[in-house]
Amino acid sequence: MENNVTEFILLGLSQNKKIKNVCFLLFLLCYIAIWMGNFLTMVSITCSQLNDQPMYFFLNSLALSDLCYTSTVTPKLVTDLLAESNVISYTGCMTQLFAMHFFGGIEVLILTGMAYDRYVAICQPLHYAVVMSRQRCYAVVIACCAGAFLHSFVQCLLTINLPFCGPNEIDHYFCDVYPLLKLACTDTYRVGILVVANSGTMGLVTFVVLMLSYLLILHTVKAYPAESRGKALSTCSSHITVVVLFFMPVVFIYIRPATTLPEDKVFALFYTIIAPMFNPLIYTLRNTEMKNALRKVWCQKPFLLGRHII
Repeated sequence: MENNVTEFILLGLSQNKKIKNVCFLLFLLCYIAIWMGNFLTMVSITCSQLNDQPMYFFLNSLALSDLCYTSTVTPKLVTDLLAESNVISYTGCMTQLFAMHFFGGIEVLILTGMAYDRYVAICQPLHYAVVMSRQRCYAVVIACCAGAFLHSFVQCLLTINLPFCGPNEIDHYFCDVYPLLKLACTDTYRVGILVVANSGTMGLVTFVVLMLSYLLILHTVKAYPAESRGKALSTCSSHITVVVLFFMPVVFIYIRPATTLPEDKVFALFYTIIAPMFNPLIYTLRNTEMKNALRKVWCQKPFLLGRHII
């Protein structure tokens, strides 16, 4: 069947003018906070000795993926809240779909890499320097990008071959697979199974692996002295908070059969906007090393520079 659709209309979060104005201000502030928080995190790690540590190397990569991931969705959402007609071209829709799943996949896999880093640091501390060498860290990030590209390519391939002949209204604030399957002018049962196998399985398997790794960590730290145990638990609790905040909505949306629910748009806000906004706060406020790095980079250096000039 031929594809007659050249553009889609995004229905967004609401059609109510007052609600749209409130959402515009809220999400604009959220997007500014995302950029500020993740940019501060990246600069603070890069300009300090923390970048030599694998955990902060991965955190730096996570902050970058957060910025790229949310930027595929949030700017369009914010501008659409003020526009009368929220139109996106067919090409733009497929590009957004690919970019969102690509950067989202990177984030999912980097979180898994961070859990592995914590597992080695706590459960195999004597082998940590060898196992988590800088070459291994680079290899993990490259593998994350390759895995995310493969995941996103499959998602896009499954969707781009579908025929769309109308209607063209997407009941969402961005282009995603399930809402597009709903608009296709053909039976999408088999494609829906493949989408669940791709996105759902990836999300569920990585979530289970993450939870198992943290259970092993919690079992190991029981034998630690109280001070060391407290530090290990503090670090892991930050990771677990981020994982739950990001993965629970992802698993809810993508693990079920290929159907859309009104609640999907609200749950999607958690992994497209809320998680990228809270990640820097969660990792910074509960981490003494990050707070010290922030002070050194943003407080002492300007002061020393000014004194040197004088």
